[in-house]
Amino acid sequence: MTTQRREAAPQRAVAGDGRATRIVLLGAGSMEFSRTLLADLLTSPVLRDSHLVLHDIDPDRLATAAALAAATAEATGAHPTISAVDDRRKALAGADFVVNQIAVGGFDALRLDFEIPRKYGVRQTIGDSLGLGGIFRGLRTIPVVRALGEEMAELCPDAWLLNYTNPMTVVPWAVYAGSPFERVVGLCYSIRDTQLNLAGLVGIPEDEITFLTAGVNHQAWVLRFEKDGVDLYPRLRQVIEDRPEIGNLVRIELFRHLGYFPTESSDHGSEYVPWFLPHEAMVQRHGIDVDLYLRQSRESLQEYDDLRRRLAGGEPVDVDPVEETAAVAMAAIVSGVPATVPGSVPNRGLIDNLPAEACVEVPCLVDGDGFHPRPVGALPPQLAALNRQFLNVSELTVLAGLEGSREHVYHAAMLDPNTAATLTLDAIVAACDELIEAHAAWLPPGITRRR
Repeated sequence: MTTQRREAAPQRAVAGDGRATRIVLLGAGSMEFSRTLLADLLTSPVLRDSHLVLHDIDPDRLATAAALAAATAEATGAHPTISAVDDRRKALAGADFVVNQIAVGGFDALRLDFEIPRKYGVRQTIGDSLGLGGIFRGLRTIPVVRALGEEMAELCPDAWLLNYTNPMTVVPWAVYAGSPFERVVGLCYSIRDTQLNLAGLVGIPEDEITFLTAGVNHQAWVLRFEKDGVDLYPRLRQVIEDRPEIGNLVRIELFRHLGYFPTESSDHGSEYVPWFLPHEAMVQRHGIDVDLYLRQSRESLQEYDDLRRRLAGGEPVDVDPVEETAAVAMAAIVSGVPATVPGSVPNRGLIDNLPAEACVEVPCLVDGDGFHPRPVGALPPQLAALNRQFLNVSELTVLAGLEGSREHVYHAAMLDPNTAATLTLDAIVAACDELIEAHAAWLPPGITRRR
């Protein structure tokens, strides 16, 4: 289903009691995401005058985020209230929306997520959702979001927690399984961008196409791809045959073999299956960009320094709204004008052949009453089987984090498709041990104790 938004008449962003909507950005110093989200919030007719509460544990990044918000407000003519708050509890008190974009451990932890597995021969491209990198990013994040859920249940029980932090399947799952707070939805742009890409490939405007896309985040599937009831998959197959330059992509290869188009990019999607990264010939054949996210993150550090310098010099900022999913959803709730967005939520009958408590990605209707996930029935069996492999690793990561179980860390890595296709069991344990030692300061109690 296409992400949609119908504009409401301009009005002041207000909560139910008449006060300005309180939007909390956790990890506000994440500049790349904050820039796009602030652009959308401060150009939205119903959100531009909200109370923006910025929180980050890094004082310099928090100050930069506040300067960015002020500069964006000036560029858009919006009149929000902007607060930079270093105490998370104070930031959360009375919130209507909390947007989570934290990266526990920052670049130094990310670097270890790549460098240690590489020593053992494990290739990764993004390393934030599955694989050794995704497992340990999840383990670092679970204690923080579990505490966040506890605090939101106490301080803002009617708020919505809109999560952007990866691993997207693990983080919301840890909140609703590990705390009293359940109003959590994971948001991601991969479905939106995939649907736009498919529309471009077949040469039909996106708003003329009926999509139904569901599965798990970063491994969802376009189940319906139609115009006026006519299946567009045959047309897509012809385009692929006529354009050999796109036929060698990993996601095209998965489409050929599984029958449905996957939502994740080729580099990222290659990490979730055993058929590409463990094989040098496949890496070369499909042009897979190993260590991609590590290089991008280094570049982001430089971009942050450049942005901080420009803001300190009073230079104006570029404002480029992109209809970020969180902004679309918040506008729908505040205005009552419905929108449909993809969301990662507890399954509980939404996808019949995936586990009930798993975190799955389905279309969600959003209106003045909040998020209403749409049941999609059963996935084609081959897709459900692959999603269950993804969820096996995610579930064991959640259990490891919530229970403090070092054994389940090993189990998650043993069942990860790319890691298992690359390493022996003993090597998997050794890699996990080294990662646990490197990340010990961030990990839940119990995991750091050797068996």
